[in-house]
This record gives sequence, C-alpha cells and structure tokens, in this order.
Amino acid sequence: MARGFKRKGEVFVAKLDAVERGLVVGLMEQVRELLEPDEPGGDSASRSAKEQGGDAFDQIVAGLGGSGWGVSVSPEDQVPGAPASPGALEGRDPALDRLLPAAHREDEQIAAEFRRFTEHGLRARKTANLSTAIAALSAAEEQRVELDQPQAVALVVALTDVRLVLGERLGLRTDEDLELIEEQVSSLDDDDPAVYALAVYDFLTWLQETLAHALNR
Repeated sequence: MARGFKRKGEVFVAKLDAVERGLVVGLMEQVRELLEPDEPGGDSASRSAKEQGGDAFDQIVAGLGGSGWGVSVSPEDQVPGAPASPGALEGRDPALDRLLPAAHREDEQIAAEFRRFTEHGLRARKTANLSTAIAALSAAEEQRVELDQPQAVALVVALTDVRLVLGERLGLRTDEDLELIEEQVSSLDDDDPAVYALAVYDFLTWLQETLAHALNR
C-alpha cells in the first residue's frame, strides 16, 4: 500500500510499488510527448497530430490496463459540452490550452504574439521537468522512492501538469465540478472507466499533497 512523502533530513521519501510508480510514470511520459516542442522544419502532419491530441493521448494510460487501471483519457473521451479554456486555440487539444494558457485573455492578438515568442521555451521547460520527475521515480529501488530537493520540486510541478490534463478530460474546472463528477461516479459500476479515471485523479492529488506538505515543512 502506498505511503505518502515525508521529509527525512535532506530527502523526501515515499513508498510506492512498481504498479503505482508505473501508473505515474506512464502518465508523465504521455504528457511529455504532448508537450515536446516541435523541431524547426519538422513534419507538419506530425505537428498537427500533436496539436490536436493525436496519438499522444490515445494511449495516455497505455500499460495501466495491465495493472488493472482500464482508463482512457483520449481527446475522444473529453466530457461533452465542457467549456473551452479562456483563450483556447480553435482546433487544438484543449489539454494543451490548460498546460499552456493564454497570457492575455481579452486581446487575442497580444496573446498570439506572446505565445509565438514564449511557447516553445515553456514547452521545453515543462518537458525537461517531466523528464526529471520520470527519472527520479524510475530510479526507485524496491518500493522506496527517495528524492532530493530539486527532484521533489520537479515532481510536484509534473503532477500538476498531469492532473491538469486528466482534469480537462474529466471536465473538472472547479471544486463544484469535482463534486458533481464524484456524485455521478457514485452511481456507476465499479468497472466503469470513469470510476477508474477519477480514482487515478484522486491518487495523483493525494500524492502531490503529501509531497507539497513535506516540502513546506
């Protein structure tokens, strides 16, 4: 059974088994794939597929099925009728607009100009951060996860990005949205994918909260 992060001297320690670590790492790898900056001159079809979600999220939890988490959060599973993010770009995966929000919500021209100069760098920083978190979790021995300060900060931020994507797929924007989803899920069968998806979201939230608390001690 997982145990949340606690500070022990200069390190942060948690207990996560291989299935739990695989769950978190698998999600982070897919978020990283979505965020990876396009190389100059890269294939336009590949860029378009990534911008629209493409294969990056068709299997965002690929591997979870083998671990008993039959969850799908592909763009096709976006909750119908969920409102677009402020400043969202037409035709783009709404999850990207949660990860890379518009700098100016009232002036589209200013927002587009700011995005043109900053988005590539922001994507690069987020993918590098996710890579740090993935490497730290993948290096765990047995069930012990031990992080230094930079790794712990990277993991907190990476978990935020993963939760933003899962939240977008579930239609979660506010606390009221979460309460509504939980109420709806309570009437579903235990093997319903929505039940699994919310369980994953809750697990990531709990893990992030324990690490954030340990960092603030």
